[in-house]
Amino acid sequence: MRFPPAQARVAAAAGIAGVPRHAPPRPARAPQTMPHSPPPRPFWPRLALAGLATFVLAALALHQLRPDLDPVQHQMSLYLVGPWGPLLQAAYVALAVAMVGLAWGLYRSAPAAARSAAPLLAFTLGGLSLSTTAYAWMDMPGTDRSLEGLVHGLSAQAAFLFATTGLVLQALRLRRDPAWRAQARWLLPWALACFAAVWVLALWRGLPRGLAQKAVIAMIIGWLGTTAAGLLVRMKHARAVR
Repeated sequence: MRFPPAQARVAAAAGIAGVPRHAPPRPARAPQTMPHSPPPRPFWPRLALAGLATFVLAALALHQLRPDLDPVQHQMSLYLVGPWGPLLQAAYVALAVAMVGLAWGLYRSAPAAARSAAPLLAFTLGGLSLSTTAYAWMDMPGTDRSLEGLVHGLSAQAAFLFATTGLVLQALRLRRDPAWRAQARWLLPWALACFAAVWVLALWRGLPRGLAQKAVIAMIIGWLGTTAAGLLVRMKHARAVR
């Protein structure tokens, strides 16, 4: 049924069938975007730096509190026995927490291409071995060997090997992260030097045991502290730009 133009407008308003209606255009919808997950909080690098600082301060204090031990000839394990031993035990645990905290922070902040659980596992095993070392005393010179001394020796070697392996694995993963690529150029050689130094310490028995062991520990602590500080700066910057 057709209507004249004037009647068609009236029929359209009345809803009569056969008269086409022109609906008003719908407003365009804004494209939906997936919400961005907030960047990780800088808790983990701060925890790592606190643990490292605790260990360094405790180790320096012990060398003043134990003048009966020669810092060049006596290794750190001897400071666990006798006065102020619990201080070094706590310092070892703090260092273990620092390693695991740093590894977890790096894992959380890494992009998918640079993320791997291998460094986290190595640092976790290193931390567990170090904590075992703290509470299993070494055999004192001139005494018979004991099971506790065997556990101490094995866990101490495992702590060095797992920790330095974690350094190397972590440095390799950082090379895949664009934010870390420049620093990874020197973090990887540093980690490899720590790994090699552990083997030199184990195989070259003529070295002064105390000085050589503490030098290797200082190399590892330096790597961990430098990386933790770099992670803290990157996390703060990532939260500032969001």
